[in-house]
Order: sequence, then structure tokens, then C-alpha cells
Amino acid sequence: MIFILRAILIQNINFDMFTGIIEEIGIVNFVQKGTRSSKITIAAGKILEDIKVGDSINTDGVCLTVTSFTTDHFMADIMPESMDRSSFRMLKPGNRINLERAIRLSDRLGGHLVSGHIDDTGTILKIRKDENAVWLTISAEKQWLRYIVEKGSIAIDGISLTVAHVDYNSFGVSIIPHTQSVTTLLSKTTGDIVNIECDIIAKYIEKLANENKGQGKLDMNFLAEQGFL
Repeated sequence: MIFILRAILIQNINFDMFTGIIEEIGIVNFVQKGTRSSKITIAAGKILEDIKVGDSINTDGVCLTVTSFTTDHFMADIMPESMDRSSFRMLKPGNRINLERAIRLSDRLGGHLVSGHIDDTGTILKIRKDENAVWLTISAEKQWLRYIVEKGSIAIDGISLTVAHVDYNSFGVSIIPHTQSVTTLLSKTTGDIVNIECDIIAKYIEKLANENKGQGKLDMNFLAEQGFL
């Protein structure tokens, strides 16, 4: 697994990565909608401390580039691809939104590797309290469920979570008290749409395995030949 992680880091060195550990909740101030794209203004505090134009911000799971900023907000463009794949098509002023700055190579990886490239949206099917935990059951398309495994990692609205169970059309996560208090998840209700990013490691493994079909097993020699070791 360490070699796969190293391969992923090498492959993705040219763009920003996140951990899914939310730094603060921002507030959508303004949304300027185009035909298929949008411009967004988000009020924030902590993440603005060392921000600059061109920085990447994980915004409810979507990697956005800062186009301008002040001491209390930043602006970003939302491209048609992000609008099509995410819940951003429903954004409106007043919405609360999870925010995280890109990691530095020296940072601790407290969650898991998150790219900010949304795979799809899911619908909250059920919310259930279990003493201090809250369970969410979320629908997902079969093409993405194949990347979701029990006890694996997944990003929901940019939040790194552990998958508790998976079935043929949905998966479940359990939200600890800390995550409940520092993210927007508990403001969601049954029927709400959330952004889903599957674990990038699964996608890389699948790609390597498919490329290696008919050429022998996926082993150390193959990884070395591909430049990963």
C-alpha cells in the first residue's frame, strides 16, 4: 500500500490535494449564475489568513481556485463540469459550506487523500441517532459503489469519513461528535443532496490493474516498470 500511496503522490504533484479535515464553515454570500457556470463569493475567516490568488480551496468537496479575496471573503469560478457533477447547481446565498485549504507536503495527513474532484452526488436516505453518533445512509450509483468498501475512506461534502457499511445501492457512515460540531452534516435532512468523492487509491489500483491485463500480475516489477518505484 505504501507504494501505491507514493505513486499517487508522484502522479498528483502538479495539483493540490486535501485531507478531508474541515478547517471552518463558510457562508455563501453571493452566487452569480451563468448558463452552465457560476461565480461564487464565500465569507470565511481562518482560511483567509495566508490565502493568495490562485490558491485552491476544498469547498464542500469541490476544489475551487481563489480569483480574488478580501479580509472576510473570497471569490471563485465554478466550471460547468463542477456544476454538472456536484450539488453546486443548487447553491444559494446563506448556505453553509465546508472549507479546507490545500495541504503542504509537511502536513500531517489526518484524514485521507482528497483531490476535490467530485465523482457524483448522492441523496441522504436515512438519518439515525445512536447515542453520541449520527448515522447517515446515502444513495450512490453502482458505477461509484464499486470504489466504496466497508472500513474504507470516502469524502462527503469534502469531509473525510469511514464507510461503515455498503449494499447494492447505498452506503452508510457514522458521524462522531467532533465532526458533527465542525461541519455542515447535521444541518442536512433526508432527501438532501451531498457531494461524493470516492477514495482515489481505488481508482489508481483499478487503472493499473486494467492496464496490466494479459501482461501478468500487478507486482513490484510492474510498478518499477511504470516508474512508481
